[in-house]
Amino acid sequence: MDKRPLGKTGLEIAPLVFGGNVFGWTADEPTSFGLLDAWIDAGLDTIDTADSYSTWVPGNQGGESEAVLGKWFKRSPSVREKVILITKVGSELGPDKKGLSERWITQAVEDSLRRLQTDYIDLYLSHVPDPDTSFDETLGAYQKLLAAGKVRSIGASNLDAAQLKESLEVASREGLPRYEVLQPEYNLYDRSSFEGSLSELCIERDIGVITYFSLASGFLSGKYRSKEDIQGTRREEFLGKYFDDRGLRILSALDQVARKVEATPAEVALAWLIAKPGVTAPIVSATSRGQLDSLVSSARLHLAPEDMATLDTASAS
Repeated sequence: MDKRPLGKTGLEIAPLVFGGNVFGWTADEPTSFGLLDAWIDAGLDTIDTADSYSTWVPGNQGGESEAVLGKWFKRSPSVREKVILITKVGSELGPDKKGLSERWITQAVEDSLRRLQTDYIDLYLSHVPDPDTSFDETLGAYQKLLAAGKVRSIGASNLDAAQLKESLEVASREGLPRYEVLQPEYNLYDRSSFEGSLSELCIERDIGVITYFSLASGFLSGKYRSKEDIQGTRREEFLGKYFDDRGLRILSALDQVARKVEATPAEVALAWLIAKPGVTAPIVSATSRGQLDSLVSSARLHLAPEDMATLDTASAS
């Protein structure tokens, strides 16, 4: 599997990242272990989780995904050296357990390390912007974690171009570590928030980019073809917005390219992302071996320029 530099972190990663939001939720512990083993066996190496996964599940408090990963590492200690581990801090876990203050980052990283049963995190991300905490304080807290070896590199999720630029200016001015990786929402349908000034800034400053919602909550898998397909299901809340003229045009283009290259629409949608300027790797999730095998195929799929153009045109705003 070809590796790509992850910005200036010094890390090199395969062109897909496993989304650990499913661990302890739609994938139980034995299923998660099997998927993780298969991921590594396929030559992939990067796993993304967060301390808040999966607070949205009734009865969960957060940390469930990290705990599953920790048990996997403990079961096979040698595997930890093969993994680029990403986790995040900042989303709300309860009263006084949120944000990017030095106090909370200092506590949260210890909680994550304990659940993950490891003594370091390869990439630690600020999960969501914190308007109540300055970049000086947040980056200063990360500086201490980097010096202690508990964190090897840092990044942020959900920053717009102005916020990312400000964070870089603060880091430069104050002699603090900068965000080396950005994790934005980006896919064939949701293009506008990343393309343009944000992607240009990431390319200019050599910031690694790992995209989330890479298949638009499953819309780009081609499994759902109309609003009727999702009516009354859990998917309706997330997918309803995609079934407009543009969304249906994207599905048609995916079908066209998929037939040509003998792949699935999901594989084509991911290959498009992997080939986009500035993108290091998309995050993808699987809950079955069949899904995972398809994802692995997408990492090896190279689209011709005319196929990229077909998808670009269909998905243009």
